[in-house]
Amino acid sequence: MDLTDYKILNILQKKARIPNVDVARQVEMAPSAVLERIKKLEARGIIDGYEVKLNPFHFNQAMVVFLRIKPENPAGMTDTCQKLSRIEQVQEVHHLAGEDCILVKLRTADTPTLQKILKERIFPIDNVGQVHTMISLSTEKETGKIVLPEQPYTEDA
Repeated sequence: MDLTDYKILNILQKKARIPNVDVARQVEMAPSAVLERIKKLEARGIIDGYEVKLNPFHFNQAMVVFLRIKPENPAGMTDTCQKLSRIEQVQEVHHLAGEDCILVKLRTADTPTLQKILKERIFPIDNVGQVHTMISLSTEKETGKIVLPEQPYTEDA
């Protein structure tokens, strides 16, 4: 990857639906060359996909909940994480270092719906032990953007 690739990635992170011709204008390249670079970045797995970010308030999904789950058996952590990942309302699943625990982020409408998800979907998972529930009162920042370096990484440096 070179500096131009990094410029393209920064542009796409700001607005994934930007027309290719606008990206080309910003990096001072031909649109066909920019498109080729983007295709190569996708093929290499550097660009992992494109998503639409929906406003959760419009879909009655404004409640953000974090669950700290301590599995009964740490050896079954991977399987437990995979089962949690299959729950529709779950947005993120993280296996944390330190205490053997899993951090889950989910969105839901309200506390009765959360209670139903816990009772019907999370507690029945075999390896789920203690669950600590934290409801977010507000969100100041939520993003999937990655900070890219000013200069591209090279193995010679």
